[in-house]
Order: sequence, then structure tokens, then C-alpha cells
Amino acid sequence: MHQRVKPRHTIAAIALAAALAAPAPPAGAQNAGPAARAADVASIDAIMAAVYDAISGPAGQARNRERFLSLFHPQARLIPTNRVADGGRVARALTPEEYITRSGPVLERDGFFEVEIARCIEQYGSIAHVFSTYESRRTLQDEKPFARGINSFQLFHDGTRWWVVTIFWEGESADRPIPSKYLPGGRGGTEPPC
Repeated sequence: MHQRVKPRHTIAAIALAAALAAPAPPAGAQNAGPAARAADVASIDAIMAAVYDAISGPAGQARNRERFLSLFHPQARLIPTNRVADGGRVARALTPEEYITRSGPVLERDGFFEVEIARCIEQYGSIAHVFSTYESRRTLQDEKPFARGINSFQLFHDGTRWWVVTIFWEGESADRPIPSKYLPGGRGGTEPPC
């Protein structure tokens, strides 16, 4: 028996096929935001350092919003995870603009320095995944961090520069300590973790 295809499914299929067949923008033409400093996006090391530097600073110092935004792909997301009252966890996706609006005033009011203490990189072609273990302090003089955790970066190279596509993170807690393999010397020596 011949089954008739519903018109709305046909239209959706045609729209999807057209979107997938559309030519991609030329390399380097993807950013709708501020232009990035070439040195900030030249390598994985450079873009990682630029992200941490852009969010860090003493109390009372405004962060460089344009520099921060210039590091992110136009469809980028920042996704913090948090514990909820029942003990479960939730993740909330934010655009880079939403992250700045939500977190910027607190970072600037209290002071915030986040530094990477260990890194694991997996790369294939133009994509890279970076597990970046961090420590957060209010001032550079603080002996101990007030927070630690892991930032999971997804990066993309378009042939011209690196972009941050996603930063997905979870802070360390008493019931979820950072595994030693993600800490400096985590495999028992001086080699990188993982």
C-alpha cells in the first residue's frame, strides 16, 4: 500500500536539506562580534590563556568585554553546572553576552583570578577538546583558592583562527574531588595529566 507523505514533513525535510547544503561562510568571516587580537586566537595555548586573562582582574577593575566576546564563535555557549536542593545537578546554557551580564558585576566587585593548573588536549583536524583544571582566587596574593574545578573547552579552527565553541564546567565539591589524573603530575611525574 502506498502511503502519502504529509506536506509539513516534506517542507521540513526540504528546509533541512537546504540548510545543510548552504555554503559555509569563508574562513574568518564567522564572527559577528568584535575583532580578536591575532595573538589571542593563533593557537590553542593562546586562546586558553586569553580566556583566563579576560575574566581575571582585581576588585574594582572592569573586564575587557570586547576581548572576551572576540574569543567566542557566534553560536558559542558557556554552561555552568550547579547542585540543586535535592542533590541532583543542573546545567544552564548561556551565551557569552549572558555570561558577562550575569557574572561580570560580581567578578568586578569581588575580584577574581582564575588560573589553569593542568590541561588535557584531544585534537582531530579542526576540532579540539581541552579539559582545563582551574583554581580561582579573589586576589593573586591569596594563598589558597576559594574554588577549583574543571572547564571543558570545545574549540574550533576555521583555517584562520581558533574559536571557543563551548565552555562547560563543574566546580570541585567534597563529594566530587578532582581526580588526580587531572591535577599537575597526575600520572606520577612531570608529564601532562591524562
